Amino acid sequence: MKKSRKYIFNYFSYIIGGFILFNIIWYLLAEWLQLKALPSPIDVYSTYQKALDNGIMEHSLASLQRIAISIGISLGIALILGLWMGYNKRVNKLLGPMIYFSYPIPKLALLPIIMALFDLGEASKIIIVVLIIVFQLIITIRDAVRNISKENYYVLISYGATSLQKMRHITIPAILPEIFSSLRVALGIATSALFFIETFGTDKGLGYYIMDSQNRIDYNQMYFGIIVLSLIGFLLFLMVDLLDRIFCKWKNI
Repeated sequence: MKKSRKYIFNYFSYIIGGFILFNIIWYLLAEWLQLKALPSPIDVYSTYQKALDNGIMEHSLASLQRIAISIGISLGIALILGLWMGYNKRVNKLLGPMIYFSYPIPKLALLPIIMALFDLGEASKIIIVVLIIVFQLIITIRDAVRNISKENYYVLISYGATSLQKMRHITIPAILPEIFSSLRVALGIATSALFFIETFGTDKGLGYYIMDSQNRIDYNQMYFGIIVLSLIGFLLFLMVDLLDRIFCKWKNI
């Protein structure tokens, strides 16, 4: 219990310290440069009431919903294909080249095509984010499955375990750390991509809020939107860290 409390205390101490350091650097730059386009953090944070009146919470929830749906769909697809490719060499030989060919294509370049096919609604935004992150998750899961030593399965095989039992007791626990690591990267990419995507065909989302504030030359609200978007990404990272801590306890023994 003491070790867990110490870990939590140290974890949040570093977070608070990093946040304070970030704001100090920001404040010093704002004071040094004296640019209208770079207000001080004090000026930005003092406009929180205006942000609430402008519907910042509604925009935040719209962005969070898109990220959550995109990550959920991507992880579901990646688990199915990644496990299948990791277990079956023939499937890997068939799908591997297709993924390698598709992965390097800049997905944002497909945005006009996706929007033409699926209109400007929520579906097109979620599809493009899924396309951006799903290939990375598939490759990570496939490689993690293939890197599991065959010897780890021998005890279960000797007891006549089924494929589902082997997956539940060996495969999934073994690949969870790689999945969580890949999810952290995917969250960062999804948040960045969403900012760009939300500047097209929508009036909801933090990407829209930030660009709308910039167009109105309201730099305080623009930076406030950026901070909120960063905070959402940060909270999602914390959630992944918490899940990692819960489901991969053996790593911390």
